[in-house]
Amino acid sequence: MKNFKIGDKLTRFPLIQGGMGVGISLGRLAGTVAKEGGIGIISTAQIGYREKDFDQNTEEANQRAILSEMKKARRISPDGIIGYNIMVALKEYASHVKAAVHAGADLIISGAGLPTELPALVSGSKTKIAPIVSTDKSAKVILKYWERKYKRTADLVVIEGPQAGGHLGFHKEELDSYTPEAYDNEIRKIVQTVKSYAAKFGTEIPVVAAGGIATHEDVKHVLDLGVDGVQVATRFIPTEECDADIRLKESLIHAAKDDIAIVKSPVGMPGRAIMNPFMQHVMAGEKIPHSPCHRCLAKCSPGEIPYCITDKLIAAVKGDVENGLLFCGAKAYMADKIETVHDVIADLFDTESECIRLS
Repeated sequence: MKNFKIGDKLTRFPLIQGGMGVGISLGRLAGTVAKEGGIGIISTAQIGYREKDFDQNTEEANQRAILSEMKKARRISPDGIIGYNIMVALKEYASHVKAAVHAGADLIISGAGLPTELPALVSGSKTKIAPIVSTDKSAKVILKYWERKYKRTADLVVIEGPQAGGHLGFHKEELDSYTPEAYDNEIRKIVQTVKSYAAKFGTEIPVVAAGGIATHEDVKHVLDLGVDGVQVATRFIPTEECDADIRLKESLIHAAKDDIAIVKSPVGMPGRAIMNPFMQHVMAGEKIPHSPCHRCLAKCSPGEIPYCITDKLIAAVKGDVENGLLFCGAKAYMADKIETVHDVIADLFDTESECIRLS
């Protein structure tokens, strides 16, 4: 097990806590993961939803919260590795990246689209950058683009597979076609592509696998495929340190495998979530009334969308599990209790067994 460096900081575990919006992965969770030796990630997606003026001044509220959540994380882990997940699909993507850099982000992870402009937005800073890719084709496209336009490469690459939660970087047909064995081969190809760019630039580019990683066996499996680390998100929702309402955490604990499905999202990508009364209405073709536009997505027509994703993710994080959008990974049903971040990491990396063997 090899840990990796972000700037001059070294992880104790090759682990990234995945970014989860709205309000799931904030400063408390990210700071605790960083304190435990992983990389803590704050999601900027509608991060300011708890600000009093969020409805009237959404972007100003988000900008304040980007800074305040980093301060919260730094109080927990002054020297840990803490960064942000920033979706390319956001209308205010560029301003979120600049705010994250200003807040002192060690790392920015960016997906939900190809982050073509990310190198320019962090230029002159110490902030490291990592694209999220789902296929070897997308890895080649973004790495080639960054090389040609910016004469640089990624500092880290996240491979997000078809078992991930939330928005997925696949068409519905691709999700149906990728067996576990087929996607293992895709991971191997992406690793080789990234290694070729690392050699070209004379550097190391850690490759991190994400999507459906919930157990020590899952961690071992992907590490054996040649990746350098893992990104885990859903496993951290039912933890004491996650900022989500207890009712959302319990919805994962009570979910059965058959409750988790591929669902429709206004973002235009398939997503994975727990089926509930709200999503049953959506899947039946109903249009859900929503609040005035919060200008969250670059490509969104408020009059045409089936529901407002901001409204429904806020409902979920506040505990309205009947009417909220309950994003989760494919293995969310495996959760059976509220844990601590420390216990989750110990279980993922089997540290208790390691201690027994060493003693």
